[in-house]
Amino acid sequence: MTDHETLLPEIEALGARLADAKASISRRFIGQERVVDLVLAAMLSGGHALLIGLPGLGKTRLVETLSTVMGLNGNRIQFTPDLMPADILGSEVLETGTDGARAFRFIEGPIFCQLLMADEINRASPRTQSALLQAMQEREVTIAGEHRPLGPPFHVLATQNPIEQEGTYPLPEAQLDRFIVQIDVPYPERSTEREILLATTGVEEAVSTGIFTAQELMDAQILLRRMPVGDTIVETILDIVRACRPDDPTAPELVRENVSWGPGPRAAQALMLTVRAEALLNGRLAPSPDDIASMAVPVLEHRMALSFAARARGAKLTDVIESVTNQILRVQDAA
Repeated sequence: MTDHETLLPEIEALGARLADAKASISRRFIGQERVVDLVLAAMLSGGHALLIGLPGLGKTRLVETLSTVMGLNGNRIQFTPDLMPADILGSEVLETGTDGARAFRFIEGPIFCQLLMADEINRASPRTQSALLQAMQEREVTIAGEHRPLGPPFHVLATQNPIEQEGTYPLPEAQLDRFIVQIDVPYPERSTEREILLATTGVEEAVSTGIFTAQELMDAQILLRRMPVGDTIVETILDIVRACRPDDPTAPELVRENVSWGPGPRAAQALMLTVRAEALLNGRLAPSPDDIASMAVPVLEHRMALSFAARARGAKLTDVIESVTNQILRVQDAA
């Protein structure tokens, strides 16, 4: 039996579990199926997600529900300008024992969990934001010269308000690059909003149930990395990422005129993993060009920047990425 033949039943079984997970999530987080899929894709890929949306759209509710459904120990941090790194990481305190001897004892901060919700992450100072950098990349923190591992698994789901900028500190590019996807949370459809009203203003609210355990999530992440990826998909991912860099010879005129800087190699890695996750969520054995088209904007948008002139013209990064992606996919189809 080939490796592909052994993978297929595992992928089908996992697809069924993921369908159950999405059904459980939808009991508390109604609608917004695309948002749920993107968050699950980020977690299946072993990465972190940045959720951007106006207040009251259910971002916090979604993260809390995910903690239950995916069987993860979760903590929440409300980021504020006066939040300090020790408030996130923890600190050592000097204690006196019954015998009078003094010793330092480390008290873990809320980052020591499996699913961390960083609420309004851009409200914290750069010094506090940087406390997450090592944790997000290396899954460990260094405190008082000692390396302390996190998880596994360890995921950060951060939220950000896109309109209120007073008292905020924009995330630096290095930290944005640590998020495998950026997820824009839109207003719900009218029918969905009606359903939300009826479901959340009664005496009782629906509850979600656990579908996965932490170990099962890690097993799913390993299965995802075992999924085969065709050479055409690999080359297409490279073509798109490199074409989004304005100084690359393959960059189209649209990119050179509008983009100040483009995505790095970590973007290609993220796209490779998330297209597999997209295929996995749909119960398929391997990713397709449609998966690339679906994941290009969430993976690349926060890893690029428009030039000043492009911003003045009202250009949008999403339009640039979609144009580049569609152009490259058309060339692949013609070939």
